[in-house]
Amino acid sequence: VQLQASGGGLVQAGGSLRLSCAASGRPFSSNAMGWFRQRPGKEREFVATISGSTSRTYYADSAKGRFTISRDNPKNTVYLQMNSLRPEDTAVYYCAAAGGSYSSPLPSGYVYWGQGTQVTVSS
Repeated sequence: VQLQASGGGLVQAGGSLRLSCAASGRPFSSNAMGWFRQRPGKEREFVATISGSTSRTYYADSAKGRFTISRDNPKNTVYLQMNSLRPEDTAVYYCAAAGGSYSSPLPSGYVYWGQGTQVTVSS
């Protein structure tokens, strides 16, 4: 099982990026998927998650209204559309897959992790 995150980069404040997380090795259509981030000197924090059965979405307060998580089950891929980016969004972003359909805001709720993709927002 492998999760491959991509789409990070350098963007100016107010700009947008779309992160992708491609899963391989087994289908994840029934599994909750999440995005987390780790800012310099900080612990890994929850950004967004999408459940496995109903594709219900949940967001951290910092992401609400700016970020959108979505999934394309035939492609076994999850996306994070990030708009109105701020310098404080600068972090390494990680995608993760849960063992079941339940969405969790905690890293311990996820079994599989991608390698991370760097997002840098300049002011």
